[in-house]
Amino acid sequence: MNQVPAPTKRLMLLADYVHPFVYRSGFPQGIPPVDAVLAAGDLPGYFLEFLASKLTVPVIYVHGNHENEYVNEGDGRVLPRGVIAAHGRVVHEAGLRIAGWGGAPRYRRDGGGQYSASEARWGLRTLAWKARRGVDILLTHAPPTGPHAGLDYAHRGCEEIARFIRVRHPKMVIHGHIHEYEGKKIEYTDPASGAKVINAYGYRVVEFPTGEMTF
Repeated sequence: MNQVPAPTKRLMLLADYVHPFVYRSGFPQGIPPVDAVLAAGDLPGYFLEFLASKLTVPVIYVHGNHENEYVNEGDGRVLPRGVIAAHGRVVHEAGLRIAGWGGAPRYRRDGGGQYSASEARWGLRTLAWKARRGVDILLTHAPPTGPHAGLDYAHRGCEEIARFIRVRHPKMVIHGHIHEYEGKKIEYTDPASGAKVINAYGYRVVEFPTGEMTF
């Protein structure tokens, strides 16, 4: 019996930083073809629209704690065009089921893009119910509690994100928010669920396994 290598989806991951290798006139030259872009928050709206204008694949995003995803237009701000907002939803794109949760645990009184413990509990449990038929990827801004949580209060992990992972077992968890790695690995495998947890800060391309065929 011969085993055929598992087919994969190639994903571009971005978060927190307008990477100069991506935001340039020659983009996407020099970058391998991708099936989707997943943006994990705190990326300006003009950058998200740039990605949508340069690529023919879906650009899926969640907002960050700084809520700078808006585009200035006239006397106001509008959401970026040509991209897919995933916060609080399960979106089906590029053959994948992607659950989204933007923002970060509240660390100061003012400012949007932050949520209280009760808001996280209600929102992520509602999202888990929406994902009851299965989910491939969880796209968040803040990390779950665990190895990628920051050492300071503003960048602490979110327990409700960790709970979602335990309940719904996504194959991959993609987050941003953690700018400095503090000696941490860029990715790790969650021991409770088997999910691969990836810090998307900056820019990287990863392979997502979609299955395995045996003959």
